[in-house]
Amino acid sequence: MHSSTNTVSELPEPMNFDTPVQAQIVDDFINMYQQLNKNTLHLLNQVYSENIVFQDPLHKVEGLADLTQYFANMYANVEAINFDIQQVSASASQASVFWIMTYQHSKLNHGQPINVEGMSHLQFTDKIYSHRDYFDLGQMLYEPIPLLGKLIRMVKSRASS
Repeated sequence: MHSSTNTVSELPEPMNFDTPVQAQIVDDFINMYQQLNKNTLHLLNQVYSENIVFQDPLHKVEGLADLTQYFANMYANVEAINFDIQQVSASASQASVFWIMTYQHSKLNHGQPINVEGMSHLQFTDKIYSHRDYFDLGQMLYEPIPLLGKLIRMVKSRASS
């Protein structure tokens, strides 16, 4: 799977951060996720503080050691993953990073790539101490399952009409 690295300065509408340190923290975050896999989890400590609070639609994890274990479990069965950064919005000591995650898992979608749109809200000082991900859990896990996915898409379609 290809890796598309978009740093803050390479985005279509680059952000103007108050300080170069803020831009560097977000760039480091983006670059880390371009490299992150089950063999590079040591990179987490380069961007996250020891007391990181990470939350996504599945879990809330507190502390760098627990976050590293969470990623180890999550990445153990992922065959490939890529984050394509779409946009970054920032102010003071926080940023919102909008992305499209493409991943492959042998037991989902017949092993074919799955795209999930999402956003990471980051809060930081010298490192990121709060990271909350927002994405459609159905799009990520349930819709790629053949029968369940068809049912979920049908319910979504009827609910929106």
